[in-house]
Amino acid sequence: MCIEDIESFKKQALKWADGFEVCCYLDSNNYDDRFGKYDFLIAAGVQKEIRSLAGDAFGKWKSFYELHQNWMFGFLNYDLKNEIESLVSENPDGLDFPDLYFFVPKHLIIGKNGGIEVVLGEKGILHSIMNIPVSKITYDASVSIEARMDEETYTLAVKEMQEHIQRGDIYEANFCQEFFARNAIIDPFQVYLKLKELSPTPFSGYFKHYTKYILSATPERFMCKRGNKLISQPIKGTAKRSMDPIIDEVNKANLRANAKEQAENVMIVDLVRNDLSKNAVKGSVKVEELFGVYGFKQVYQMISTVTCELDPDVHFIDAIKDAFPMGSMTGAPKLRAMQLIESIEQSKRGVYSGAMGYIDPNGDFDLNVVIRSILYDSELKYLSFQVGGAITYGAEAAKEYQECLWKASAMMQTLSK
Repeated sequence: MCIEDIESFKKQALKWADGFEVCCYLDSNNYDDRFGKYDFLIAAGVQKEIRSLAGDAFGKWKSFYELHQNWMFGFLNYDLKNEIESLVSENPDGLDFPDLYFFVPKHLIIGKNGGIEVVLGEKGILHSIMNIPVSKITYDASVSIEARMDEETYTLAVKEMQEHIQRGDIYEANFCQEFFARNAIIDPFQVYLKLKELSPTPFSGYFKHYTKYILSATPERFMCKRGNKLISQPIKGTAKRSMDPIIDEVNKANLRANAKEQAENVMIVDLVRNDLSKNAVKGSVKVEELFGVYGFKQVYQMISTVTCELDPDVHFIDAIKDAFPMGSMTGAPKLRAMQLIESIEQSKRGVYSGAMGYIDPNGDFDLNVVIRSILYDSELKYLSFQVGGAITYGAEAAKEYQECLWKASAMMQTLSK
């Protein structure tokens, strides 16, 4: 079916999906993406679901997929690292998302090339959706944002990380901090629409898991599979956008030529190449693009593209496991970086810097990186978002702190009246 006003339909469809206990909405926001298959996906209602803590979560997920081999949507918690490596997570967590959750939806609507198709569920549902009234985006919330650490504490933490770099423990680590609100009362649907309007990104998503919500404006793809090809697109390198077009172009050019940002990016590209090579056909790992600079509403990002041909004897879920968590959110060497992250950060990451997305019946999938995302529990009334950046020996704590604030700006603006 062709619909003239796709944007209005998407809002109506998300409002409809939000009436279910579980739903997932994924939106490309019309970005040009040569690896993307769909403009948007809307999954609602649960036929079957899997919820697991770290331990044998990936094994259970693989069995779940093999049993159903159907469309499924879900998320992977960063702390699945504890299953992959001998690690623990003991920092405070105000949200308590499952470590892994996927569901086979009762209803699935796909938008592609300007058309809309009902893949699962009643075909007539489209007409019902188009009659749903959706008012103009309003902000009706009570939120008082606190920082988990002040700038002085952040600076001391960066210095501690750099001491480990100087000793040769690591080359780089992604260090994150949490902003949070207790007794937060929001309408997740309206907050997501405002976030999406302020920061439209190619891997935007809304996930409702009973009382828990992921409201995401992420620009980053973790990994996708197209046939026998795996694609990973790590982001490392950030520059602020400017309203002045001349300054904006200068910022873009400076990012493209910045030796520090390039060094950070190439370290993670090497890490991703190593992760993919564990399950790739020998000699098939390629860097298709290095240091690509892409513009988003708040920032420019340096994005590289690494691909490989998946070994036909390897299950794609094993390939996901062997590349998780994504290198852009950990560091190099990966294991030691994750150990230091756990000891120096002050909050459990949970779903933040995990992944969210879909798998189709043919085993193709697309998973984003859960960054630039507001996480919320409507029962606990706890709201959280985290931001971070790459810490290297040459990093300046003040500049890294400012970069965190750039990355937080869309979430801050979304939650301000």
